[in-house]
Amino acid sequence: MSQAEKPATATTPVPAPTSIRARFESKFPRGLIIRLIAYLFVGHLFAFFVYLLFVLGGQNQ
Repeated sequence: MSQAEKPATATTPVPAPTSIRARFESKFPRGLIIRLIAYLFVGHLFAFFVYLLFVLGGQNQ
């Protein structure tokens, strides 16, 4: 039997990461996590600033 005629054999499974950090980093790149945290922090900070503008603007009427 030639190589093209042989049935495909199952590949060996990739060993699972042992530590929680290794498992977490294998699913999400580290840069993505850092950007996600930064965007969430900056987004909440901006939302607080806008809310503060409305509260202070409402007191002046």
